[in-house]
Amino acid sequence: MAIIGPSGRPLSRSGGNGPVQPGAGTSGPNIKDSGIETFAADVLEASREKPVIVDFWAPWCGPCKQLGPLLEKVVNEAKGAVRLVKINIDENQEIAQQLRIQSIPTVYAFRNGQPVDGFMGAIPESQLRAFVQQLTGGSAGVSAADDTLAVAEGAYASGDLATAAQGYAQALQDEPGHPKAAAGLARCYLKSGDVERARKTLQLVRPDGAEDEAIRAVEAEVKLREQAAQAGDTAELRARLDTNPNDHQARYDLALALDAKGDRTGALDTLLDIVRRDRNWNDQAARKHLVTLFEAMGPTDPRTIDARRRLSSILFA
Repeated sequence: MAIIGPSGRPLSRSGGNGPVQPGAGTSGPNIKDSGIETFAADVLEASREKPVIVDFWAPWCGPCKQLGPLLEKVVNEAKGAVRLVKINIDENQEIAQQLRIQSIPTVYAFRNGQPVDGFMGAIPESQLRAFVQQLTGGSAGVSAADDTLAVAEGAYASGDLATAAQGYAQALQDEPGHPKAAAGLARCYLKSGDVERARKTLQLVRPDGAEDEAIRAVEAEVKLREQAAQAGDTAELRARLDTNPNDHQARYDLALALDAKGDRTGALDTLLDIVRRDRNWNDQAARKHLVTLFEAMGPTDPRTIDARRRLSSILFA
């Protein structure tokens, strides 16, 4: 059978370096090395049963050394939903030429004997996982870290902080830098009142997870806890407001004090009152603090939804 590349041109079976030897680091039942002699069976025919990812690499390629282990890890985590075939282009220049590989690493995904997706260069693990999920239609198995994370989330929801913290820590060990695991462990520290350890835990997140919603929420909560440490006495602040209702600093400090006592709804109401009275006070400090509260609570929290609606009514009235 002729091997057809993306250009529509057949790959020749002649030439090549014969059977390839297993490459260093290649492991797992769904991962193998291949070459010109076995490409048709390993990729084209195999892709009629399940998607096949082809990794074009070379021993001298630095980015290939970064991408390869991550790609193998994600494929192994898919638990048989996808296969990985590795092609050393130094030993299989004919394939590289026919498939017009311009740079490495280059990754092609095949389904039903045809290339359907691909990318060039090393990409983060989270993007690799999304690539596999899209290729398999979401049928790829979850990682060990995700399994552990689900248990930890359940423990946290039930109030079992010790079990939750242990689960989040194990998920971080299974997958270093996992954003939701780092955020969960930091939440446990916050719940126990250890703001400093929560802050340090957030530093464990991998670079591509820094903007994860869970990380941003805990970062906002850490910021709120730090500000709460500066809060004054609520009775004294209310007395100042009774004397001068336009003392916005006192009202702002009261919002901090209320939040420090666990009255987040009261803090939201107080900040909204400042925006209603003088939205530009102190460079819109009240509105900015509301945004921090929204991030800490998350976009689906009923308090966030209600306060956002009320804020919009004030700003656009």
